Amino acid sequence: MHTTTQPARATRDATRERLPAGGALIIATLLVSAFVVILNETAMNVAISTLIEDPALGIDERAAQWLTTAFMLTMAVVIPTTGWLMARFSKRSLYVTAMALFVAGSVIAGFAPSFPLLLLGRIVQASGTAVVFPLLMTTVMQLVPPTRRGAFMGTISMVMSAAPALGPTVSGAILQFASWRWIFLGVAPLALAMLLTGARTLGGRPQEHRPRLDGLSIPLAALGFGGLVYGLSLIGVEELPAWQLPTALGVGVVSLLGFVLRQLRLQRTDDALLDLRTFRHPLFTASVVVMTIAMAAMFGSLIMLPLILQDSMGLEPLHVGLITMPGALLSGLLGPVVGNLYDRWGPRPLVIPGALVVLAALVLYTTLQPTTPWWAVLIMQMVLMLGFAFTFPPLFTVSLAALPGHLYGYGSAMVGTVQQVAGGAGTAAFVTIMATRQGQLLEQGLSHGDALLEGARVAFMGAAALWLLGVVATFWLRKPADAVADEPEHEVTASASPAP
Repeated sequence: MHTTTQPARATRDATRERLPAGGALIIATLLVSAFVVILNETAMNVAISTLIEDPALGIDERAAQWLTTAFMLTMAVVIPTTGWLMARFSKRSLYVTAMALFVAGSVIAGFAPSFPLLLLGRIVQASGTAVVFPLLMTTVMQLVPPTRRGAFMGTISMVMSAAPALGPTVSGAILQFASWRWIFLGVAPLALAMLLTGARTLGGRPQEHRPRLDGLSIPLAALGFGGLVYGLSLIGVEELPAWQLPTALGVGVVSLLGFVLRQLRLQRTDDALLDLRTFRHPLFTASVVVMTIAMAAMFGSLIMLPLILQDSMGLEPLHVGLITMPGALLSGLLGPVVGNLYDRWGPRPLVIPGALVVLAALVLYTTLQPTTPWWAVLIMQMVLMLGFAFTFPPLFTVSLAALPGHLYGYGSAMVGTVQQVAGGAGTAAFVTIMATRQGQLLEQGLSHGDALLEGARVAFMGAAALWLLGVVATFWLRKPADAVADEPEHEVTASASPAP
């Protein structure tokens, strides 16, 4: 009896280690889609000056920045709703809608004859982008066995780290040889191909309990998260009406408080737009804290580096992109490796050294001088991305693996929301510190480029000081149990199980 039981048990264990039929194609489709849409998010960073020079648009720098601000605002408003959307609708219908919006937005922006239409295209793009990443993370958690989640989350981290960093590289290359319109038109065919692939392969059903739509939660979420991100984006902006910044931040904070109170009430009947019971799990909370600081540091660095290289060191957009590319590739290549190491060792042996490497990179950035050679900046960027490569995969895995299955969608939505708010906060903090110090030095007669560089150095000092909190928080992380209570069976299937 014993000899027949052992092979049967081994077979069951091996079955649990495998993805369900069609799972690999589903995840690959979502990964490529996420890479395409996230790549386009940062593509505007080095295109602002080119857009300002286009007579057809007739815009100044402040108007051009709205192409990034509006994108971030839209993401901040839509992402908190994705947990509710995944509980209410099938994965296939959400994916097709999201990619259709992205394709439509790309086409609108690419052919836009005027700035308002270009801005509209960016907003439509962002509406689709906001859904793809939470959908990807939730699908991986539902399909992948617990013992292999680190490897898959490492691949997701590859997309999350490499795509934003490669955005300036790709757009810089496009601007060197073609019109800015190809930043949008170039990705549209690939996004359309992924839409058609996903429509055939992605299946799944919504949850048995479909939460009702609360009419008050949506405006509170829009005003709360949108107002907060918009207010943060106004910090450091010159010639701003005195009432605008405090009004935006005030509306954001008050609405966000109302949103939280409303969700605490609605989650009693499982009807919350964003279920906050995710924070009852300490590991999820600790991971989100570290992730918040890490995202602020990464987005702040990504917005600051092109300014330094172009305005202080006089490099062309293509050169800026080439300097940021090796770090992005390094981070991308290491993502799956770090994920596999997480499956073997857990988070601490990876996250703690990674956090220390990020700290070292931020300190290195504080030593920048006008005479610093480009290759030294390249090395600093590679060190920074190396640290993030060892930080993000374990954070993504720990955060969601600490939750029961019915909260995966809400956890993914929370992680995505944190990324947007933290990115906005990091960008605002970097720009504010840099602009304040730059203004002081300009009054003392320093040149624009030298003053900007000195301001950036001070901003990196502040980021290094803040990151010390992130380093301390990493010591609270540990690997969650392979199974969390109340975890449902896999919900997502291949096209053999069509969505309703």
